[in-house]
Amino acid sequence: MTDAPSTPRAATIPDKPSIDGLEDTWSQVWREEGTYAFDRAAAHERGRSAVFSIDTPPPTASGSLHMGHVFSYTHTDCMARYKRMAGFEVFYPIGWDDNGLPTEKRVQNYYGVRGDATLPYVEGLEPPHRGDAKSLKAADTLPISRRNFIELCDELTVKDEEAFESLFRRMGFSLDWDISYRTIDDHSRATAQQAFLRNLARGEAYQSEAPGLWDVTFQTAVAQAELEARDYPGAYHRVAFHGADGPIHIETTRPELIPAVVALIAHPDDERYAALFGTTVTSPLFGVEVPVVAHPAAEPDKGAGIAMCCTFGDLTDVLWWRELQLPTRSIITRSGRIQQEVPEWVAGGPGEALFAEHVAGRTTFSAREAIVAALRESGDLDGEPKATQRKANFYERGEKPLEIVTSRQWYIRNGGRDRELNAEFIARGREVDFHPAFMRARYENWVSGLNGDWLVSRQRFFGVPIPVWFPLDDAGDPVYDKPLVPSEDELPVDPAAQAPSGYDESQRGVPGGFVGDPDIMDTWATSSLTPQIAGRWRDDPELFADVFPMDVRPQGHDIIRTWLFSTLVRSHLEFDSVPWHHAALSGWILDPDRKKMSKSKGNVVTPEDVVKEHSADAVRYWAASGRLGADAAYDTGQMKVGRRLAIKVLNATKFALSFGEVDGDLTAAVTNPLDVAMLAELRDVVSKATAGFESWDHTRALEVTETFFWTFCDDYLELVKDRAYGGQGDEAAASARAALRTALDVLLRLLAPFLPYVTEEVWSWWHEGSVHRAAWPTVEDLAAGEGGDPAVLTAVGEALAGVRKAKSEAKVGMRAEVASLVLAGPAAWTGRVQQAEADLRAAGRITATPTYAEAETPEVRDAELIPVEKPKA
Repeated sequence: MTDAPSTPRAATIPDKPSIDGLEDTWSQVWREEGTYAFDRAAAHERGRSAVFSIDTPPPTASGSLHMGHVFSYTHTDCMARYKRMAGFEVFYPIGWDDNGLPTEKRVQNYYGVRGDATLPYVEGLEPPHRGDAKSLKAADTLPISRRNFIELCDELTVKDEEAFESLFRRMGFSLDWDISYRTIDDHSRATAQQAFLRNLARGEAYQSEAPGLWDVTFQTAVAQAELEARDYPGAYHRVAFHGADGPIHIETTRPELIPAVVALIAHPDDERYAALFGTTVTSPLFGVEVPVVAHPAAEPDKGAGIAMCCTFGDLTDVLWWRELQLPTRSIITRSGRIQQEVPEWVAGGPGEALFAEHVAGRTTFSAREAIVAALRESGDLDGEPKATQRKANFYERGEKPLEIVTSRQWYIRNGGRDRELNAEFIARGREVDFHPAFMRARYENWVSGLNGDWLVSRQRFFGVPIPVWFPLDDAGDPVYDKPLVPSEDELPVDPAAQAPSGYDESQRGVPGGFVGDPDIMDTWATSSLTPQIAGRWRDDPELFADVFPMDVRPQGHDIIRTWLFSTLVRSHLEFDSVPWHHAALSGWILDPDRKKMSKSKGNVVTPEDVVKEHSADAVRYWAASGRLGADAAYDTGQMKVGRRLAIKVLNATKFALSFGEVDGDLTAAVTNPLDVAMLAELRDVVSKATAGFESWDHTRALEVTETFFWTFCDDYLELVKDRAYGGQGDEAAASARAALRTALDVLLRLLAPFLPYVTEEVWSWWHEGSVHRAAWPTVEDLAAGEGGDPAVLTAVGEALAGVRKAKSEAKVGMRAEVASLVLAGPAAWTGRVQQAEADLRAAGRITATPTYAEAETPEVRDAELIPVEKPKA
């Protein structure tokens, strides 16, 4: 904690309370007082059970935040505030996810540059654009060195993070800003590299040259978790292969891959092709001999029921290639074009000239046109292509279908090829409590459906380098099975800029020397270590023991397959434990058309102006009204309700405090049945709100608190104000004032997690310290209501509503007097009304003692009303 703040806490009740300006005032006070600081010494002294640690999602620093961030981070913040008030030492860090493709795209669009690892570093490079390059084509961007590009990534992410921090502070998120990290800073890089090296030492990380999904636009490998299946226009081509007994027709949407065919495959039970199994056919145009084989993954009812397997057209081709041990005949390169050289299996055959002149070096689209034209001319195309919509795999951030390219990549074992390990991850997931519980099924379905290990290497620039070098043999070729690795105390390292121990820079790239691994880690390979990064696993074992495993991982349900699973993988492999005990999954924000708000769809609303218009408390109210796991509509109407609630907190508190203080014990001062009843009902609210938070249902806690608060304002305040002013004597006034202050004290604490600014403001009018460091209320705080009958407040409130209704229907003002009145209802109801009859008469301006009658339901009868005469001009 710092010394007293330069911005003093309010000491008096303002004449005209307003929610405007509260964010600036109190966020500054919280910052200077360290209101939300994690007390490490106290946490360590009290032990792990007294700590509530949060694996805060680090937002991607690549542009602007959107309402989805506000929505989900508010959910987490409500829980953090509750736990802090409940007596826990709350470890609530903030990180920024800097590295990865989103940042690189933003830098390209902002500065008009692209990275080129072959170019030299330029000191003091000034980019051609600053903020206005989004419309440029990739070919028009300026190529710059790897180091220059990384410097611009660093520069822009810092700017974005400053804007993010400003909004997060304005929203009142109770983060400890002294516990922060960037996923690209030295500490994060060292942590990620240390974890990777340990995976490597245990055999969990390995390198393999194999077919994998490749994005031709971003020139990088893509993992299974990053796939998105989309409809893509195509056409079926019925093509004849040549067998001993005549043509065998297949149907394909990718005829450009006929040069890469390695087999024809049908289902083993398909009688149409049973006689062909074990024989060979030749491919059209190219005359390459390929076998006809059986595999259960072939679909008899799809197309012709027999398919060509090419290396590689889709993931099924990879499955067949691997399980049937077929040869590799790849022709698509990393650029997405067909290779320039005529393949050896085509050379010397009938299609050599066709390949060399019309296919080599072409895009897949151009190659397809050339081959279809040749098939048409040769007579091997049976009919014309038939248009169709096919499902194609896309990188979730890409715009072109992925190709399958053979390349050398790094993997971490995640159970995709080891069913025993797969079962371990499913079992580990069952140690985590998912909120809502049904989200666990999404996790288990994903893990069960994995068909390959986690591909963690990427061919990009801005990220954590793979901390590995390879020695070069006498011919200058890398010796991949003898990697050179740094010691943990050398981390972080950049193999592209540093030499390994025992070598110097002059030996880079020369026979007998070394070469650095050129790749970086997948962004999830770093983000999967957020508990280790924030908890300082690498360099502060005492702190790490105090906060790990963490209590909760809050996140969106759409990244269960990526962030949640990858974090669990790393924790299981390194610590043989879960990384956290709870996973709190937020839903999406939907636009008016019920579509997910996202930057890519262009339907996002930026929060800054919304917060300025409605206030942070109002926006938080809207967000907190959404339950975990449920999608919610962007609703300014709900924000207006929240703003009205915040204003009511100001005005109702000022009004209630205006009656004056009470000398002595507040609990003993509460004697009136209505006051006792109100506090008895509030005891029930406290129990339900606490149970809501404990069951990860912050929305329930808000609902019960808000409902009671409006009853408190609309009914109770109106009923007791005459008595609180002294209209029924000193003892009766003291009871009302004590009950009002007791209830307000509890209500402000119940509302504090949701409306932090307005509750802090009114708390300061009559309390020392922060409401956010006050204890969460318990029923013991409301001892004066013990044994009270909450139904008394309900009954008197109904009677007052009936009187108001009678006046409204008679078209007289609420100040009209009631000369006589019959209140009818069940005996229990009328008995309760009689307990607070004096307050009812004062609030309803009832001048005569009411008459009571029996009825099945409460009602007001025979009200004689005397309108108040308007004063003469």
